[in-house]
Amino acid sequence: MKISAIALSLVVGLSACDAYAGGHATAPVAQSNGILVDDQGMSLYTFDPDTATSSACNGGCAVNWPPLAAPADADEAGQFTTITRNDGTKQWAYAGQPLYLWVNDRRPGDITGDGVGGNWHLARP
Repeated sequence: MKISAIALSLVVGLSACDAYAGGHATAPVAQSNGILVDDQGMSLYTFDPDTATSSACNGGCAVNWPPLAAPADADEAGQFTTITRNDGTKQWAYAGQPLYLWVNDRRPGDITGDGVGGNWHLARP
């Protein structure tokens, strides 16, 4: 029996919903056009000064570059991990790089944050 791409997408989508309903969220990240995006299709970014365990983008920086928030009980899987931010909240990271959104991206597919200040880059799998 063959499973169509639509059916497979539905199964994957339902599995992701089940993860949230169960209280143990997995990273709400997908891949689109070679970059990582959040569950709304918005581009994700990394910041060069960050480390695998901490974010260098706090305060005003985090207003312009909102961290990809993770719940306190986030389930780490594969290359997706979490860090604890200076304010005690959790943030998703991919391959040791904390993930962010960019306030000037208005709709899915926007990539206006790539290269900002020479330190911000699209997150790529």
